[in-house]
Amino acid sequence: MSFAVLGPLEVRSCGEKVEIAGQRLRALLGLLLLDAGRPVPIDRLVAGVWGDRPPVAVANALQALVSRLRAALGERRGLVEVRADGYRLAVEPDRVDAHRFARLTAEGRAALAAGLPAEAAGALRAALALWRGPALADLAGNEVVAASLARLDTLRLTALEERIETDLLLGREAEAAAELPALIAAHPLRERLRGQLMRALYGSGRHVEALAAFEEARETFARELGADPSPALSELHLAMLRRERLGNETRPASPRPGFPRPGFPRPHPGFPRPHPGFRTAPFFRCGSRLRTGVHPGLRLRPVSSDSPRPGRSSRCRTRGPATCGRGSPASSAGSTTWPA
Repeated sequence: MSFAVLGPLEVRSCGEKVEIAGQRLRALLGLLLLDAGRPVPIDRLVAGVWGDRPPVAVANALQALVSRLRAALGERRGLVEVRADGYRLAVEPDRVDAHRFARLTAEGRAALAAGLPAEAAGALRAALALWRGPALADLAGNEVVAASLARLDTLRLTALEERIETDLLLGREAEAAAELPALIAAHPLRERLRGQLMRALYGSGRHVEALAAFEEARETFARELGADPSPALSELHLAMLRRERLGNETRPASPRPGFPRPGFPRPHPGFPRPHPGFRTAPFFRCGSRLRTGVHPGLRLRPVSSDSPRPGRSSRCRTRGPATCGRGSPASSAGSTTWPA
């Protein structure tokens, strides 16, 4: 037997729908299902079924209602158990869609935190597919279950945000950009949705619209709350103005060929380029200074331990037509000097 509360209350046994007739009977079953497997105090059951107008003999009335519920469950009537502090529906939590939804959502969030967006997307989509409408829609207005229903609605919205996050990480920006405006219209102060819309538009190449989405969020927050966007949303906006990568991808792209690696400056256009026969231009000693020269006909020998020291010789240890004098090829063809 399975029970569904993520929508109108529904009970199925062997694939067949079990009829639960009467508002009070459905309220009693709904209260037991929200705490499936755990005892529900009698005071909570009475308040949830009759509100602030309980009958005179409320204990007898509750027992009679429990008997009706057992009769409706038929062969599974033993699922409703009596405890010292109330009643308990003895079913596994996974038999109730609300508890199954909470488990799948937790699995999806764990997979997303572990860097597995594909697995997270599968779990989160399965969790969201359990919803058939507002939770316990036929108990709307019941103050006792209102807190539990609000918690379920919040979990649903959070799971939806996590699923959209997996879409962005998997490169589905266009689908996310089409889905998010309706969600933002329903939850205009939900900042995470605003940021996800900006990222979806930016990742789809719609940069101007992404910047406009930030301006709309800023104006809404100022009008409704008198507050500015969070630092995280403002930093996202600044990154878009700079045309930076947003990291929606699961792994960073490799640098473009021909460009220096991160951390290495681009050489100045006027800096001399080495001769095709040399990989680097080694240092050589000239008097009391170290020089490096790049000249098509210059062949340099690196300084070794037996090189002349300053003051003992002023000649460069080179091979080729270059010398160290002023106006020599080594000194005039784009050479650079450093103190020894």
